[in-house]
Amino acid sequence: MKTLFEQNGGTYSVVGDYILPDLTLPPQKQSSFGKYGMLRKTYLKTKRKASYSQMIITGKLFDHLHEIDTQAKDMLDLLMKQMLENQGITEALKATDQMAWVGAMNNIKACAEEIVLSEVVYR
Repeated sequence: MKTLFEQNGGTYSVVGDYILPDLTLPPQKQSSFGKYGMLRKTYLKTKRKASYSQMIITGKLFDHLHEIDTQAKDMLDLLMKQMLENQGITEALKATDQMAWVGAMNNIKACAEEIVLSEVVYR
């Protein structure tokens, strides 16, 4: 009588005194991802170990990380644009008072990035 593993096309190998199943991961398409994808990977690896393992086993990890990275970048761009408009930061300010413009831009980027991290990466 065949085991369920053998019925589904699985094979076994003899290693020393043990008979072990020949398990392989499905081939994974390498997707590129940036800062936010790497942060998501670290988060999954440390805080959501079951989800991380499941994504590795099913071969969906790299696609997920690429998707998160894209979502985070898009959201960051949108938030920064909205914050610039709301606070009235323009090129005129850049021309007249560069230090104030740089300070405002740094503040806006930090705020937008914190929102992106909490809403997209660390959810």
